[in-house]
Amino acid sequence: MKAPALGIVEEEVRELVRRRGVDPAQVGADGVADLVDEVLEDYEERRLASSLPRIEDRLALRKQVLDRVAGLGPLQSLLDDDSIEEIWINGPGKVFCARDGSHVLTNVVLTESEVKDLVERMLRTSGRRLDLSSPFVDATLVDGSRLHVAIPDITRRHWAVNIRKFVLRAHSLEELVRLRSLPDHAARFLEAAVRSGLNIAVSGGTQSGKTTMLNCLAAAISPRERVITCEEVFELQVPLPDVVSMQTRQLNLEGRGAIDLRRLIIEALRMRPDRILVGEVRQQEAFDLLVALNSGLPGMTSIHANSAMEALTKLVTLPLLAGENVSHAFVLPTVASSIDLIVHLDQAKGRRSTAHILGVTGRLEGERIETVSLWERTGDLLRWTGHQPPRVERFSEAGIDLHALLQGGRA
Repeated sequence: MKAPALGIVEEEVRELVRRRGVDPAQVGADGVADLVDEVLEDYEERRLASSLPRIEDRLALRKQVLDRVAGLGPLQSLLDDDSIEEIWINGPGKVFCARDGSHVLTNVVLTESEVKDLVERMLRTSGRRLDLSSPFVDATLVDGSRLHVAIPDITRRHWAVNIRKFVLRAHSLEELVRLRSLPDHAARFLEAAVRSGLNIAVSGGTQSGKTTMLNCLAAAISPRERVITCEEVFELQVPLPDVVSMQTRQLNLEGRGAIDLRRLIIEALRMRPDRILVGEVRQQEAFDLLVALNSGLPGMTSIHANSAMEALTKLVTLPLLAGENVSHAFVLPTVASSIDLIVHLDQAKGRRSTAHILGVTGRLEGERIETVSLWERTGDLLRWTGHQPPRVERFSEAGIDLHALLQGGRA
């Protein structure tokens, strides 16, 4: 229940926002803060000569009003908490969060209308819609967080809302080393692999850090390269001067205009890329990515898998979804020749780390793609196995002394 003063101040701020023609979604909390302060000053002056409720804690009330008018109300404190990675709503009285790898039921209680109002507010700047004909939605929030919503009758009763916060704790492979997610020798090898144009797939489970790793690998790309990224929703942040980022699009109200990931990959090839990044492959778009990589265009992607070998298996099977004319006989050698490295991540006890780096040699053994394990985790340490990576000639062409690099990786 709102404190009396909170309700009055909030309503007066909303009225002032309407009169001034301010859009809180555009100006954010900073743009609304001055209006809140203006209302609070006026409120305090009027309270001296009236029976208006007293404000017990002005700073706390100011924060609450800002959260409600310019933020996401009761959820804003969870979004502001850096220890929280994800928030989800199973029902008005069941708001959960993931903190330090554990699921926690919060004390936030909403009404059905508040949930719908919050979702509508989050979708306002995304251009995406949610209704009975389109009961799912994926969107990127202003702060980069990812929103997913499902509504009845797809869900049993309540709206199901997930907000995966965009917490990019590392922007480069060096920062992953400082966070102890990756040893220095493995980081130097991966940086060299990116510079040499090897094709890399990052695998792992949910919240294992695939997007962060992909961002860190992208930071090792030469600034002279033109990079095109393709994603379902914007998550990648490539710190390079020549980057074009594209995301998918839903059907419009007439049931037309959808742009899927396959289309984005095809269009990306027409944009003179030096390298292509696909946020995550889940379905038949894996076929289009393989075709692009097989044409000699370097690229990187991520894939949901429980091991590096499982990721390789999925890269062989997912392209078969592209159509009946796509055969296993075509896909198997194409994967073998197109994927060079698989970097597998996992999460244990709330800590993300690199568990395995697998090399794909490009050769087939009957119906099996030949692989070589390059870095394996023993206990808490990721160690070089002593094996040579694939495509050694590319390292030489890039001016990299692979032998010296790998010898430095012996631990």
